[in-house]
Amino acid sequence: METMQLHRGRLIDHIQLVVRDLGASRRFYGKVFEVIGVPIAGEGEEFFWADELFISTADSEAAAGKLTGRHHIAFQARDRAMVDRFHAEGLAAGGTDNGAPGERPYHPGYYGAFLIDPDGNNIEAVFHGPAEVSAESVVVTFEA
Repeated sequence: METMQLHRGRLIDHIQLVVRDLGASRRFYGKVFEVIGVPIAGEGEEFFWADELFISTADSEAAAGKLTGRHHIAFQARDRAMVDRFHAEGLAAGGTDNGAPGERPYHPGYYGAFLIDPDGNNIEAVFHGPAEVSAESVVVTFEA
């Protein structure tokens, strides 16, 4: 990394994963989202979503009948303990180990864990170390 200043909430609006087995994905993501403190925001027969991540079946209108390829998605963790819980709960919910919790050489203080989700995506939880944040999240409220 060239800089130690990170911005969140300005590059990605949303990401869609198209999965083979929505039930397996709902169980996996439901558990890891619970650990990182992000609730499932909505769901239907062919989809569910949480914050910027939308997960659907290939039959959903937005998927156009195609599965997405392998992706790497990293979720922010508040501390090392949250990374550890993410890994343990993700394994219990059907994920496959792709890197046990531990420090990584990406920058000083980088502590992460990696799981393969039911569709082969590389899912990570990362704690970047002690830092000052300007806000917990960016909140957008739409007027009716």
